[in-house]
Amino acid sequence: MLRIILTDKARLTINLDRHSLARIIVIANQKGGVGKTTTAVNLSASLAVAEKNTLLVDIDPQANASSSLSVRLNEDTACIYEVLTTGVPVADVIIKTEYNYLSLLPSHIRLVGAEIELVGFKEREHVLSSALKPVIADYDYILIDCPPSLGLLTINGLTAADSLLAPIQAEYFAMEGLTQLLQTMKLVQRRLNPKLKLEGILLTMYDNRLNLAKQVSEEIRQYFPKNLLKTIVRRNVRLAEAPSFGKPALHFAVSSPGAGDYLSLAGEILTRSK
Repeated sequence: MLRIILTDKARLTINLDRHSLARIIVIANQKGGVGKTTTAVNLSASLAVAEKNTLLVDIDPQANASSSLSVRLNEDTACIYEVLTTGVPVADVIIKTEYNYLSLLPSHIRLVGAEIELVGFKEREHVLSSALKPVIADYDYILIDCPPSLGLLTINGLTAADSLLAPIQAEYFAMEGLTQLLQTMKLVQRRLNPKLKLEGILLTMYDNRLNLAKQVSEEIRQYFPKNLLKTIVRRNVRLAEAPSFGKPALHFAVSSPGAGDYLSLAGEILTRSK
């Protein structure tokens, strides 16, 4: 049996660590179908496996991140919509998932109305940031899954975050969409959130049998040599099947390439955070 004897100094250090503020990472891309929600769910699950207290915030009205963790709300259950529009405390809405260290702030289709309702709010771009403040010391990582647009919900995510993780598919229009996303990030940096930085660019759905995928990868590496993450998420059937079973790939097919790629990504994120 392993026994750990702590000195008073060690106890104090651990106590301080537990109350450090979460690192908030927003996962965004205005282009749909690039693996954004897949990345949010599987990176969250992988960080949780590393015993990092992780909160996944679903601010996409499609609620795919929520359903990927087997959470489907009815009309009467409070979700991120009530948090943003009526001031319901985040702590009252957060759901502890069946996986250790992983919690979810769920979404619902009614969130689609928030884009219009928030327009009249004072400091409307900071609503999510303000809502998360009471729980920011309860987690090591908070990951925000945004809708596939650059609307007010995504702006709220960028304003609340420390860094942006941008998943992109290795295809023809990847650079065009990435350029637009990074321009939006710079605007948010200048006007709303000076601390926001680029966590990294993540290549997803990569198929090394395709010349186009290799060409896009090299082009991104040429233009963003310091920002392209080492981890590449390969195209994988198990990764695509997992959401229909309401599970992250890690808990659906742990030996699959997709699960391995996201564990690798979590390791890279943890190293970069240090």
